[in-house]
Amino acid sequence: MNTKWNKLRRSLRSGFFIVVGNALLAFLVAAFVIPHDIIMGGTTGIGLVLDGVLPIETAGIVLILNLILLLAGLLVLGKKFFLTTVASSVLYPVMLGFMQRIPGIGSLTDNELLAAIFAGVLMGLALGMVMRVGSSTGGVDILNLMLHKWFHLPVAVFVYLTDFAVVGGQAFFHKPEKLLYGIVVLVLETIVLDQVMLFGTDQIQIFAISSRYEEIRHRLLKDLEAGVTMTMIETGCLEQQQKGVLCVIPNRKLFAATELIQEIDPEAFITVTKIKEVRGRGFTKERQTLEIE
Repeated sequence: MNTKWNKLRRSLRSGFFIVVGNALLAFLVAAFVIPHDIIMGGTTGIGLVLDGVLPIETAGIVLILNLILLLAGLLVLGKKFFLTTVASSVLYPVMLGFMQRIPGIGSLTDNELLAAIFAGVLMGLALGMVMRVGSSTGGVDILNLMLHKWFHLPVAVFVYLTDFAVVGGQAFFHKPEKLLYGIVVLVLETIVLDQVMLFGTDQIQIFAISSRYEEIRHRLLKDLEAGVTMTMIETGCLEQQQKGVLCVIPNRKLFAATELIQEIDPEAFITVTKIKEVRGRGFTKERQTLEIE
C-alpha cells in the first residue's frame, strides 16, 4: 500500500511540474518573446520564422513541428521515449495558443532588454521544472537525441548545432541587435536552468584530519546532529595510521562545523567541498535519530 502511495505521489508531482513548467514556458513566449520578436532556439524559433510566411499562428506551427518530431522519435527512439515526451509536445503549443489570446499579455513591457531578461530567467525556470522530473519539452530535443543515436556523438554537440542553426537562421530576418537579445536569453536560460536542476540538493562536504578525530566525530554527531563517516588514512610525512572525519552538511551549518572543529583542534587540516547533489538517508530519505552519549 505504501509503495503504491509513493508511486502515485511521484506521478502527481511529475504531472504538476510538467503542467506548470509548460504553462510558464507558454506564458513567457506569449508575453515577451513574440511581442518583442526576440530570437530563440527550438521549434518555437522555427515557428517564429515560419509565422511570417505561413498563414498559421506560431502556436499552430509549433504543434505541427512537435507532432512530426514526436512521431519520428517514436519510430527511432522507441515507445518508452514517446510516452515520456508526448505530454509536453502537445501541452506546450496548446497552452501557447491559449496564452496568446489573453488580452494585453504582449504589453507587459515596452523595454526589449527587460523582456529578454525576463524571457531568459523564466525559460530557465520552466525548462528546469520539466527536466527535473525526468521529462522533456520535446521539439528539437527529440531531433538531438535521434542524431545522437545515429552518429554516436555527445548530445550536447547536437544541442549546440541545432540551436546555432535555428538562431543563425533567424538572424537573416532580424537586426543584429535582436541577435544580441537572443544571446542574453540563451545565457540567462542556461544559468537559471542549472540552478533549478540542483535546487535543494546541493550540500557541503567537510573532511577533517586531526589527531583528536574521536572528539570531533562525537561533537559533530551530538552538537550539529550531522551524519559522520570515518575513513582510515595515513599521514604523508610521518606515515602514521589514523582516521579522517568526513561529514556532509547543509550550507547553513558550514560556519558552525568549521568553528567546532577548530575549537577542538586549532591545527586540524580541513577541506571544504561543494557537493552538487546528495541522496540517501538523512537527505532524500527520512533521517534515523540515535542517542549519542
